[in-house]
Amino acid sequence: MKLGAGDALVVVDIQYDFLPGGSLAVAGGDEIIAPVNALARRFETVVQTQDWHPAGHISFASSHPGKAPFETIALAYGPQVLWPDHCVIGSHGAAFAAGLELPNCQMIVRKGFHPRVDSYSGFREADRRTPTGLAGYLNERGLRRLFVVGLATDFCVSWTAEDAAAAGFEAIVVEDLTRAIDTAGSLAAAWTRMTAAGVKRVQMADLG
Repeated sequence: MKLGAGDALVVVDIQYDFLPGGSLAVAGGDEIIAPVNALARRFETVVQTQDWHPAGHISFASSHPGKAPFETIALAYGPQVLWPDHCVIGSHGAAFAAGLELPNCQMIVRKGFHPRVDSYSGFREADRRTPTGLAGYLNERGLRRLFVVGLATDFCVSWTAEDAAAAGFEAIVVEDLTRAIDTAGSLAAAWTRMTAAGVKRVQMADLG
C-alpha cells in the first residue's frame, strides 16, 4: 500500500493518562510511540487528537455517586461507559507523551471538553451530531485517505475510523500501532463495527 500526497495520518490520544502509570492506562500504550514517530515522517499531513476534559466531566465515574469505573449508564445521547478521571484540562495526564515527536503535525483536535457530552471520535462528539471540524479541514486540504493509529483501539481509534468512513474518507487502521482497553468484549465489538463500516485493517509493514 503506497502512501501519497492525498493521505493523512491521524494520531489518536497518545497522552500520559493512557500510558502505563496513567489513570486510564492502556496496556502497552507506550510501545507504539517510536513506530508512530517513524510512520509520521512518511506523511505530509499529520493530525493529532487530544482528550481534553473539564473536571467533573459527565464521563467520569466520580461524577455519578455509587457508580464505579467501567460501568455503563444511560445518558441523553445513549450508553456511556464511566471512566476514572482522566485527561483533565491542563493536567500532566492530558499532555502528549514526551517521547511523541510529530513536528509535521499541522492540526490538534481537542475533544471531550463539553462537560455534558463525551467525545471519543475526532470527527463528532458522542451525541453524534456535534462536529469537531476535522472533516472540513481534511476536505479543504484535498485529503481522501486516512490512516489511524493511537489509543485506544476499541474506543477513540475505532470511533474516529468509523466516523471517517461515514464522512466519505477511506479509513484504514494500522492495527499494530494501536492498543486496546478491551473491557466487556469492547475490542471484538469495535472490530465488528469497523468492518461493517468499511474500515480497513493493515499492519505497518503493509505500508510501502
